[in-house]
Amino acid sequence: MSPLRRRLGTIGTYVGLLPYLGFALFPFYWMLLTSLRSNAEIYDVTHLSFLVRQGLTFEHYGTLLTRTQFPAWFGNSLLVSIVATGISVVISTAAAYGLVRIPFRGSAAFSIGIFITYLVPPTLLFIPLSRVVTALGLSDSQVSLIVTYPTFIVPFCTWLLMSYFATIPKELEECAIVDGATRWQALRKIILPVALPGVVTATLFSFTLAWGEFIYAMTFIASGPRKTLTAGTVAELVRGDVFYWGPLMAGALLASVPVVIAYGFLMDYYVSGLVSGATKG
Repeated sequence: MSPLRRRLGTIGTYVGLLPYLGFALFPFYWMLLTSLRSNAEIYDVTHLSFLVRQGLTFEHYGTLLTRTQFPAWFGNSLLVSIVATGISVVISTAAAYGLVRIPFRGSAAFSIGIFITYLVPPTLLFIPLSRVVTALGLSDSQVSLIVTYPTFIVPFCTWLLMSYFATIPKELEECAIVDGATRWQALRKIILPVALPGVVTATLFSFTLAWGEFIYAMTFIASGPRKTLTAGTVAELVRGDVFYWGPLMAGALLASVPVVIAYGFLMDYYVSGLVSGATKG
């Protein structure tokens, strides 16, 4: 194939991806646009524009940061998401490794049961979990979310990591065990470095699930300063049928920053792990 045809093919591929890119980025553009508009322009239903017509304003960001408890909500979400993700990934890694490498009678059915557990909607679980939280004396605290979030994160990550551990040859750890390593040493020094891309992927999904959770955060925490972003923003900026769209969109845009940063850093590491794993073989 000539260089010109190859270049034209590459250009055609990127042009074909533009509609999908626009579809993915448009919500963020609209959030940014709404957060920079004045209230008069936001609530003007006679004109629909994809640009700011009456001048940029940062009033909504000022309202969000000074007249609400958004900084506290942001810190609470960050704390809960990081701790819950760490706990969930550790439990999921151990569970996935045990189910794949140390099978027992009924392990296949148990694995399917884990996945079915993930499919149970949170709207059915928050009622019994609220009784558990009350019995443990954790009501109205971030600890209640740290305890309950793994109930839906661990099943998903365990199922995800099981499929990844299944692709790793058993001979790697068998050779280590023959050389005198224990099962724990084989897992820590041999399997985990190879499975690191899968663990990173599970970490990304875990953090995303914990960061965007709403029902548990709205149910288990009542105090304003202790709420997370999802619950606090909705409770403060949606009052009956009145939506404060400017601060809402500013809050949604700022809330997406940690997820974007996490994917930006960890996805690069994930891809490099895949490439290094392919070249080492």
